Amino acid sequence: MEVKLRDEYIKLGQALKLAGVVEDGVEAKYVIQDGLVKVNQEIETRRGRKLYAGDVISFDENEIKIVR
Repeated sequence: MEVKLRDEYIKLGQALKLAGVVEDGVEAKYVIQDGLVKVNQEIETRRGRKLYAGDVISFDENEIKIVR
């Protein structure tokens, strides 16, 4: 699965919503806070983490690649 950048970066919570793996920002907040999301193989707990082209999100058996 891929999320295409419109700007220089996208925030983690927004990327999860765009990929359709969470329903809304509230769900994104909780799954990130609970340590269920990895960025580039490391657990990420900041919803506002900036993601750039080439970053990979892992969540609930989904792998989401950020592309330009």
